[in-house]
Amino acid sequence: MKDSIIIVSGGMDSITMLYEFKDRIALGVSFDYGSNHNAREIPFAAMHCERLSIPHITIPLDFMPKYFKSSLLEGAAAIPEGNYDEANMQSTVVPFRNGIMLSIAAGIAESHNLKYIMMANHSGDHTIYPDCRPEFVQAMSEATKAGTYPGIEILAPYTDITKSDIARHGKALGLDYAETWSCYKGGEKHCGKCGTCRERMEALSDAGIPDTTEYED
Repeated sequence: MKDSIIIVSGGMDSITMLYEFKDRIALGVSFDYGSNHNAREIPFAAMHCERLSIPHITIPLDFMPKYFKSSLLEGAAAIPEGNYDEANMQSTVVPFRNGIMLSIAAGIAESHNLKYIMMANHSGDHTIYPDCRPEFVQAMSEATKAGTYPGIEILAPYTDITKSDIARHGKALGLDYAETWSCYKGGEKHCGKCGTCRERMEALSDAGIPDTTEYED
């Protein structure tokens, strides 16, 4: 039964979720909030939704770069290189980004008579991004449930697993992760140096998936 909307970025996590739960997803929604890499990842979200015959929309959030502070909104040079950990990646936090996206998604879900919103946060995000943590997801789900007539809930089935686990799910599904985007710098190719590139490499290696990503020399 098609009862869900998915927030799909075009990255490894949300694309894996899109395929894993395709039979219940009625609509894919991407948000263009002015990050360095939105232009690189959103086309993958649209492509995969089209491939699965799932309608897809992109919603502009062009106010965010004007009023929010984050290295993710300041250009490629501001993105830290190195490991995907709190000390290195904290500057990439876009304040309450997921809260804003989930609020909009709740309104869209209610307008389309859907009952659930799916998001692809995972355990590796918890220390860095407050709006990816289990307590946030639970609280936000309570809010959307209380604030909508259908009692819309948030489903986040990857919350307690790692990105490597997600890659294993994708491997079992036969996904080609070259058709996803991770790099926060948003260049023509993955930089291979920033935290999200490093995290991508590690997850693919852990899952035993050959990394066919195009990286900069």
